[in-house]
Formats: sequence, C-alpha cells, structure tokens
Amino acid sequence: MKTELKQAKVIAFDLDGTLVDSITDLTLSANAMRTYLDMPPMDTKTLETYVGDGLAKLVHRALAGNKEGTVNEALWEKGFEYYLNHYAQHLTDNTRPYKDVKDVLILLKIMGYPLAVITNKNELFATQILKNLGLLEYISIVIGGDTLPEKKPSSLPLNHVTEIFNIHPSELVMVGDSTNDIKAAYNAKSLFIGVTYGYEPNLQKIAQAQQLPYVFLTPEFSKLYDEFKKVQP
Repeated sequence: MKTELKQAKVIAFDLDGTLVDSITDLTLSANAMRTYLDMPPMDTKTLETYVGDGLAKLVHRALAGNKEGTVNEALWEKGFEYYLNHYAQHLTDNTRPYKDVKDVLILLKIMGYPLAVITNKNELFATQILKNLGLLEYISIVIGGDTLPEKKPSSLPLNHVTEIFNIHPSELVMVGDSTNDIKAAYNAKSLFIGVTYGYEPNLQKIAQAQQLPYVFLTPEFSKLYDEFKKVQP
C-alpha cells in the first residue's frame, strides 16, 4: 500500500466529519427551523445520519424525519430558506477542527503537498468555516457542492482538482469519513484515506466493499502525517 501512497501529489479533504466537527451547529440550525415550523426538536445522533449530501438534502431529511421520506415542496422551500439564514449566522458557534487537524495541515504543506477541500456543503459556507477556524490559509482550493454541476459521489469534483493541478487521478488522495467520499474516490480512480471518527459508523465495511486501489483507515488525524512521512524520499 505504501507504493500507491508514494505516488500521491495532491491531498483533498472532506470538511464535515473529517476536518471539522460541525454536528452541533448543524443540529441547532435544524431545530431552530423545526421550531419555526411548529415541529418538535430532533436529537444530534439522528441528524448525524443526515449529513453528507449537502444542506438541501439535510434540510429535506430534517423535515421528513428520515432519510427517505417525502416533504411538501412549499414546506421544504420555507424550511430551507430559514435554515440557510440561521446557519449563516452560526457557522462556527460550536464547530471546531478535530484534534491535530491544523498541525497536520501545516506539516503536509511543509512537505510540499497542495491541499484541497472537496465538500458537498455549499462553497460559500465551507470557505467561511475554514476561514473562521484559521484553516483556509493552508488550502489551495475549495470545491463545494454547488461549485460544479455534480457533487460527490460523482468523480467530477475530484477530476476538477486533478485537472487544476495537472496530475493523474491516481496521484490524488481523497481523505474523508463518508460513503460519498469513498465512492467519489472509487469513481475517480483516486486513492482513499478514511477517518473513522466521523459521521459514518460503517466506514471500514463500506471501504472494503469498494475494492479501492489504496485504502488506509485511521481513528486519528495525526496518523495521516505519519503515513505520508513514511513515503517521503
């Protein structure tokens, strides 16, 4: 596996559940929306299962009360508008980088790796969160769920990054915590590193099923630096 990682030239990171723990602010905005619509609050653990497909889907699921439920379009539009306005004012009230994230990003930059963020959250919010938390200065490019015509699990965001840096897909590492991150890496034929502390409890099982060319799973963000250090010339 070290051979594959040695060819990596660019590292891309998911945002929520990978670089930052944002679930409290996401939940508070969801419950503010539900209160506004005369609905009872929902718990954080439930909302965790709704994260990963962008805010539009998160709001739809928060209104439906499950991942597959249907919601009246007028209700969704009213809820979505309220959610965006509320969340925009509370992006980083409780959101913080996971342990060692900032230090590892600095070290990876020192090692010469350009760093990208590929998230399904809209680009404006993602960029502002990174800026508020002092991480944006280490990121060369931010690709949000609304930046391109398609988002993860499509390969398009990863392909866009490889085109910008003029590298082969196998020279890009996608670091994430979700099914969408795994599938995007698989579809792009890129490498994958999974962090198991995020919002997907079955990450290991899902990663094994995809038969990716390179998979490394870790419960600690600091291990990323250790792995990349091993393959340095």
